[in-house]
Amino acid sequence: MPNVPPRLSLTLEVRAEVGEPIEVGDVAGSRRRIVPITGGTFDGQGELAIHGRVRPGGADWQLIHPDGLTEADARYILETNRGQTIAVRNRGLRHASADVMRRLLSGERVDPSLVYFKSTPVFETAAPELQLLVRSIFVGDGERYPNEVVLRFWKVD
Repeated sequence: MPNVPPRLSLTLEVRAEVGEPIEVGDVAGSRRRIVPITGGTFDGQGELAIHGRVRPGGADWQLIHPDGLTEADARYILETNRGQTIAVRNRGLRHASADVMRRLLSGERVDPSLVYFKSTPVFETAAPELQLLVRSIFVGDGERYPNEVVLRFWKVD
C-alpha cells in the first residue's frame, strides 16, 4: 500500500463570542485565565449540513507560559437549528512573537497570520445523524479577535 498522507476536509466553522477574561493569576509558574464563551454561531460544511448557535456558558481555561505559549482547553455546547446538542472539548496551542502575544493578550486586534493557533477538538452528541463528529478525528485552526474566536475544524480522511 502506498504511503499516502491523510486528506483534510473542512467540516465545521464556529464563530464563538467571548467575554472579558477572568484573571486567576500565577499558578505553577504560568498565568491562568478563563475566557467566558457567551454565544455565537456555527455552520457545517460539505457532508455535515448543520447550522446553529453556540450556547452561552462555556469557557476556555487558558494556561499562559512565561514565553507566551498559550495552552487552551475550551468546553462549550453547540445547538443545531433542529435542537440537537453537541458537546465540544477543544484543546489547543497558540503562540506568536513576544510583541504579537503581548498585543493579543491585552485585547488588541492582530493579524491572524502572525499567530500559530491549532487545536484538536473532540465532539459528543447523541444525534444519530451527527455521529460523523463522534467517529472521526479533527484538527482545528483558529483566529482570535477582541470579542470573537473563529475556529475551523477539518476532518482527517
